[in-house]
Amino acid sequence: MEYTYLNKINSPADLKQLPKEALPEVCAELRDFIIKELSHNPGHLGSSLGVIELTVALHYVFDTPNDRLVWDVGHQAYAHKILTGRRDRFSTNRQFGGLAPFPTPAESEYDTCVSGHASNSISVALGLDVANMRDGNGRKVVAVIGDGAMTGGLAFEGLNNASMDKNNLLIVLNDNNMAIDPIKGGFTQYLVDLTTSPGYNKLRWWGYQALVKMHLMSDHKRAKMLRFHNNLKATLTKQPHNIFQGLNIRYFGPQDGHDVIGLVRILDEIKNYRGPKVLHIVTQKGKGYAPAEADQTAWHAPGEFDVETGIRTADANKSTSSAAERPLWQEVFGQTLLELAKEDERVLGITPAMPSGCSMTILQHEMPERVFDVGIAEGHAVTFSAGLAKEGKIPFCNIYSSFLQRAYDNIIHDVAISKMHVVFCIDRAGIVGNDGATHHGLLDLAYLRPIPNIIIAAPMTESDLRQMMRLAMNAEGPIAIRYPRGRTSALPASQKGVWPEVELGKAVCLRDAKTESSKQKICVLSIGAIGNTVEEALDKYPELNGIGHYNMRWLKPLDTEVVRDIAKRYELIVTVEDGMVSGGLGSAVLEAVEDLPVRVKRLGVHDQFVTHGSTKELMKMLGLDAEGIASSLREEGKSEK
Repeated sequence: MEYTYLNKINSPADLKQLPKEALPEVCAELRDFIIKELSHNPGHLGSSLGVIELTVALHYVFDTPNDRLVWDVGHQAYAHKILTGRRDRFSTNRQFGGLAPFPTPAESEYDTCVSGHASNSISVALGLDVANMRDGNGRKVVAVIGDGAMTGGLAFEGLNNASMDKNNLLIVLNDNNMAIDPIKGGFTQYLVDLTTSPGYNKLRWWGYQALVKMHLMSDHKRAKMLRFHNNLKATLTKQPHNIFQGLNIRYFGPQDGHDVIGLVRILDEIKNYRGPKVLHIVTQKGKGYAPAEADQTAWHAPGEFDVETGIRTADANKSTSSAAERPLWQEVFGQTLLELAKEDERVLGITPAMPSGCSMTILQHEMPERVFDVGIAEGHAVTFSAGLAKEGKIPFCNIYSSFLQRAYDNIIHDVAISKMHVVFCIDRAGIVGNDGATHHGLLDLAYLRPIPNIIIAAPMTESDLRQMMRLAMNAEGPIAIRYPRGRTSALPASQKGVWPEVELGKAVCLRDAKTESSKQKICVLSIGAIGNTVEEALDKYPELNGIGHYNMRWLKPLDTEVVRDIAKRYELIVTVEDGMVSGGLGSAVLEAVEDLPVRVKRLGVHDQFVTHGSTKELMKMLGLDAEGIASSLREEGKSEK
């Protein structure tokens, strides 16, 4: 693609050579480039289009990478990547071996930190700024927080600390009223009414400097003086305090986030102001592409699409897809939750800003009063659910696996200790694909298993998930049900259309090689949807005939009776899980048979953070596709001879 300016920008230094008047055209070219690239190599479109002007202005005003930019959340950073020397490689974004899906220091010196999860930017940036002040290097630090990340509790913890400690941090609040879905909560409504006078801020800073020069102002008096200035400003402008001013953080805005020249002007004006400060900009998610502006939820990450017509490939395929196509795991969850809610008025749905992603919108559409979207606040979602359970409600708290780890203490302290009846439906467990290390759900089995009082389940099929949710509704205490991204699988051929009912703590035999005379060689114990891949391997390769296979279903309580019986009848147990082998199913099985003469081989993810790529590519890399599992079983079979 040929562009007047963009093709010549290989670093922010090149951008700075341009006159300000050229910046709107740079933004237009960036927007066109991103739209065309993402039309055939899918990624996070809407968020990136919304911050193009801000990104250009930041790199135009600040001396990156010496000055630090911290992106929150990282899917806002596509324009940042393109302007920092990665334009020619952007076609590989989110692909196996290509550019990472989010900023990462391993990829570029312009990426200050890993930015895959929300709400951490203020805390990280404050640490950077305080360290730089101690070193006296003059480096400036900017935290860019947006796309709903300001609803996270960590963001407010960072704000509170920024108001107390000496720092010069600049926080850019990108206010677009959206996460993936529209943001809920009082803070969002609060932002609508904020306003300020940049001229007054200049006057205030001039006055403060004058007092310092006259030795009438010391650092320990600064907080009191800031409060005085905020009160004076409220009087002069007839505007009430806002939350930032109340915390002694200087506030500028709201500013049009799509006026690049205006952004350059105000950033240039405030970048040298001392003390913590917030620049509040108002943007539109999907800005500049009509379909993305019209349906911001669908175009957050739209998949492939036709640039001219705005038709998404996923939408086009809906009309031609087979009625027999397997449902998505989250769709099974959403439909089952609606059925349970109709049966029992105590059933409620809780989600931290992911109602469409987890399909809780199915319940939300019919019974909106039964769904609570609490914003990007996983810890609060868990503890809020505990409060509901205390009063007799049955909260189904749906949180993606990699996000649930942010609420670990809440699970222990607020739910497990008191045996609160909270049902955790853990979406996106296992390998999730192109979003990479920050989003793979590989730790949940290992981090949940040590917690007392919690039950842990993993369905292999759609039927398993439906039955487990029903069982969870009628059980006591906390239950976690984890399932992957993607479509469910048909019943394995070995079951011939018959699928056993789910019983708490009971495994299911899919294939067995019982004998009275001697031990059989190998039995596979799998948990969750990866059991379908095991079945595929056993069906595909005749030389694996005679290998047993059990669908364990429950990690906790583990069916130790079945495991120990298998240990007595087989020479080798092979455990298969789409999670970390340390602490998961394999570890549980080892503990169960530690006193028995049987060997255990564990297949799963070993001590590593898994990169980005398609799920198919990553499972092959990890040896967890059908061919990889079959190869491991062949090797183990040889070693048993």
